[in-house]
Amino acid sequence: MSTLSGPGPAPQAPGRGPARSGPPETSRTARSHAPITATGLVVKVVLLGLVAGIAIWAAFPLIAARLWVGLAILVATTAGLGYLYLTRRHIPAKYLVPGTIFLIAFQVFPVLYTASTAFTNFGDGHRGSKDDAIVAIETSSVKQVPGSAEYALAIATTGDPAAGPLVFLLTDPATGRVSAGDADGLRPLDAADVTVAGSGRVTAAKGYTVLNVGQASVRSEEITALVVPTSGGAVRSNGLSRAYEGRAVRAYDRGCDCVTDGETGRTWTADPDTGSFVAADGERLAQGWQVGVGLKNFARVLTDPNISGPFFGTLLWNFAFAIGSTGFTFGLGMAIALALHSPRMRGTNLYRVFLILPYAMPSFAMLLVWRDMFNTDFGLVNNLFGLGVDWFGEAWSARLAVLLVQLWLGYPYMFLVTTGALQAIPKELTEATSVDGASPWQSFRAVTLPLLLVALSPLLIASFAYNFNNINAIWLTTEGGPFAPDNPTNGATDLLITYTYRLAFGAQGAEFGLAAAVSIFIFAIVATVSAVSFRRTRRQEEVYS
Repeated sequence: MSTLSGPGPAPQAPGRGPARSGPPETSRTARSHAPITATGLVVKVVLLGLVAGIAIWAAFPLIAARLWVGLAILVATTAGLGYLYLTRRHIPAKYLVPGTIFLIAFQVFPVLYTASTAFTNFGDGHRGSKDDAIVAIETSSVKQVPGSAEYALAIATTGDPAAGPLVFLLTDPATGRVSAGDADGLRPLDAADVTVAGSGRVTAAKGYTVLNVGQASVRSEEITALVVPTSGGAVRSNGLSRAYEGRAVRAYDRGCDCVTDGETGRTWTADPDTGSFVAADGERLAQGWQVGVGLKNFARVLTDPNISGPFFGTLLWNFAFAIGSTGFTFGLGMAIALALHSPRMRGTNLYRVFLILPYAMPSFAMLLVWRDMFNTDFGLVNNLFGLGVDWFGEAWSARLAVLLVQLWLGYPYMFLVTTGALQAIPKELTEATSVDGASPWQSFRAVTLPLLLVALSPLLIASFAYNFNNINAIWLTTEGGPFAPDNPTNGATDLLITYTYRLAFGAQGAEFGLAAAVSIFIFAIVATVSAVSFRRTRRQEEVYS
């Protein structure tokens, strides 16, 4: 029945612990809403402003090309990023979204674009639309005829005089007006922005660099090929100081969907299946347009004897090269790592420095050095060992040479990863096998090697996939040769990737659709091998876990 004279602790409910007060009561939600520092706010504003600027810059080409789906995706993505990073919610997404965007932009989109290209005839002569092809056909057939308008010509560029896009600066002798012309057409120039010599030739123009005679002569082929379309025909150069507006000899007739030559009367009819204008005797005009061809590119790879025969022969060597490069480098790297892992070895740090030197050197430079070292006449290999082997002149010697080069370039990597894996193997396991009376070889085969393979199998699979498409190793040493006299497109050391490059971008012009189809075959092969290998790796992990 006593009464407390002063304030005491608050009463507690039965079964509950003591009440907490003060800073410890700070909740997880309150901590998650901690104020952003001034530096963090500035960084966020700058990055979001950069994203908005890039989006605005990318929107104009999409609008010009009427790609409304792409524009909608751009707007939605930009708005989503703004919402995500301007709120304090969805913390995990703030870290996952940038990586996902880069994955889509640099992995998923290129793969999908390559796959879609494989079903088209995209390539030289079939790059644009049908309207583009018609314009190209008509302008390329322009000839000077009696009464053609002539202009004083100055060659200019908007960039580097040696490589920038060419522009014709044309002066009309009748009116004195100056126009700038390129493949997109003519644009009048303000008289205040140009300086015209007494001959009518432009000597200076605002926004353009006028080429002198020497600079123009170097690019004479480009100047001759440049055609400026006009309403009455097209403008072509006649030397370096004069130009004429000629008439197109070949014209498109929409009624028959054909191109007719006004001089010869010859007609080429549009073929929607191939994206070409074809004459009655099968002749095709060089300018065509891009169309879908279905599975024709894939069928061509498998059924065309000029492609399928070399393709499957190259595939066998490709497997041998990838397996040999990976296996030999792993074997040598593992042997050196085991030797240096022995406690009886001295000076291991010095050995490691020398052993990783090939890994530290630029591979493309060392490939060129090795190419010279295998030279028959003055190469170091023949001179050092007193040999007379024509390394790159015979099929098997060239293949052996590229495998030796790969061994030298690749073993340091395998040495490094094997050294790390050996450090993770408990010594008790190998000591236990010694106690049981196992020899060093039995201990290595039963304990060390299986555990190494469990740890390094993903790296070996990745190395196989890399070597399967290792274009540098072949292109910078043998360029795919030696070549048979009757087959200059497929060499003894060609991989599928180098064979595809030569096939698709050879003298006949670029064939991106065919190259994309072969790329899909390569992707399917590597993906299948990798999937099977990873499945076997998981089984090994289950056994030795």
